[in-house]
Amino acid sequence: MKKKSIIELTRCDVAGYRELEKLPVKVMCDNVRSMHNIGAIFRTSDAFLIDEVILTGISGRPPHPEIAKTALGAENSVKWSYAEDSLAEAGRLQQEGWKIAVLEQAHGSVPLQEFRRKPEERMVLVVGNEVEGVDQRIVDMADVCLEIPQHGTKHSLNVSCSAAIALWQIVSSGE
Repeated sequence: MKKKSIIELTRCDVAGYRELEKLPVKVMCDNVRSMHNIGAIFRTSDAFLIDEVILTGISGRPPHPEIAKTALGAENSVKWSYAEDSLAEAGRLQQEGWKIAVLEQAHGSVPLQEFRRKPEERMVLVVGNEVEGVDQRIVDMADVCLEIPQHGTKHSLNVSCSAAIALWQIVSSGE
């Protein structure tokens, strides 16, 4: 095998990306404090054609140099919005017919590898604060709680890594 050159990758530009049909999946960052994590979530969202990144509470917002450092321009290609109150925003989206899926370690959660999204299903993946996780009130109102099984000495993965793993499963299971 030979690695592809940058020319062979033939990626579209920002204008072309904005015209592409997006998947019916959004990511909500519930008080994610690290700008680097926000940037990484933008970059992952760009890769998987995610409909929108919703930043809430203390989550940083573009333009910001630390977001740009890890997003590598995805903060300009991916549609995003800001809502101060994550619970109210999750409730609004649920009322509009979006299924709320929280990524959290909880009693009754579904192991991520067992989860399958129906192709027509509109879903919001909610990821939480690096220390506190997803607000318990959002966990309480969620349609499903997804959990990445952990086998090592640590209790969790970095939020941007977790979001990437969960988005891969959500996207690939809905195809």
